[in-house]
Amino acid sequence: MSNKEITDVTSISDVIILAGGFGERLWPASSPAFPKQFLSIKNGISFLQTSILRALAVKPTGKILIITREDIQNVVAQHCETLKKQVSAEQQKKMQEDLYILAEPCARHTCAPLVLACKLLHLFDKNEHTMLVLTSDHIIEPEANFVADCYKAAEVAKQGNFVCFAIPPTEPATGYGYIKHGENIHTDGSVFKIAQFKEKPDADTAKQYLASGQYSWNSGMFAFMDTFFLNEIQTYESTIADSFKNFENASAPDCTLINGTKCISQWQPMVESYKTVKAIAVDNAIAERTQKAAAVKASFTWDDVGCWDAFEKHYTSENDKIVSVKSKNNFVYSDIPVALCGVEDIIVVIKDGKALVMKKGSSGSMRELVTEIKNVKL
Repeated sequence: MSNKEITDVTSISDVIILAGGFGERLWPASSPAFPKQFLSIKNGISFLQTSILRALAVKPTGKILIITREDIQNVVAQHCETLKKQVSAEQQKKMQEDLYILAEPCARHTCAPLVLACKLLHLFDKNEHTMLVLTSDHIIEPEANFVADCYKAAEVAKQGNFVCFAIPPTEPATGYGYIKHGENIHTDGSVFKIAQFKEKPDADTAKQYLASGQYSWNSGMFAFMDTFFLNEIQTYESTIADSFKNFENASAPDCTLINGTKCISQWQPMVESYKTVKAIAVDNAIAERTQKAAAVKASFTWDDVGCWDAFEKHYTSENDKIVSVKSKNNFVYSDIPVALCGVEDIIVVIKDGKALVMKKGSSGSMRELVTEIKNVKL
């Protein structure tokens, strides 16, 4: 790619919001039936709703697709309908006309739904699509910086690249994947070729990454052209391409309205494809293998809020049902009154008749805990 200037006015045709998830890391407030994207962390707005607001902010010329699980599509639709009452008339019209919920028949990780999105969007519009892929449960601020970075990513994508968003690391985190910086491909140094993707490191390796200044966190958001992406799928994961061959003769699906939002589920071509399609993350399928991986250095702050320790940092709502005596530095997230006496540095979460009491800094053990909970069938 040339080192030419990148404009910040490149249009984005479509936004994909990945909203599956099984809600393990924020148990018991989140669960498979009510994953993290449905939680609210400030102002009563859910993670999913803030993601939709970001999608609206980039002003896509085409569709906004929320890809989720069939068993939670009604909850997604309810969050969409609630948000419509809080946005501008222009945004409300966009949601009414161009926002769709696409309900997968079963979970197949993140690669299959993106191929599905490309196939569906092509049925709506035969032209090439500039696609932006967003998460549904992260905190990103400020919005203006995010929008500018998305336009930059779209321009890089149009030059034939699979584009990631590189988050400047603020600590030697072991819970994130890392991106190693390669050659700068923009005059201001804000875009670079990706030299290598690194899996979640151990603590010592994470410290080395941070000290070197050559690594960023991988945000899990992407931009690409649909034709480029499908060609890469054919090159690196041909069996996935084979699973979607039935779309060559497919017609655009019928939609049903759920809480006023257009929903697509039990669509026969999708159901047939998902019977055989491989379950693999897009990171492993394409990002780590393509020869055309690039990254935009994020000018926004980002947190995936993947644990209760992170959740506490951002939570701003007041809870007047907490009594604390001779206790300090505790965090309580509960739908019933809680009294603390003589304790410090703990997290207490009580939701839906289940309770979590955890020492701060122990979030890394949550997956193990949830596995144990499944075994005893709480």
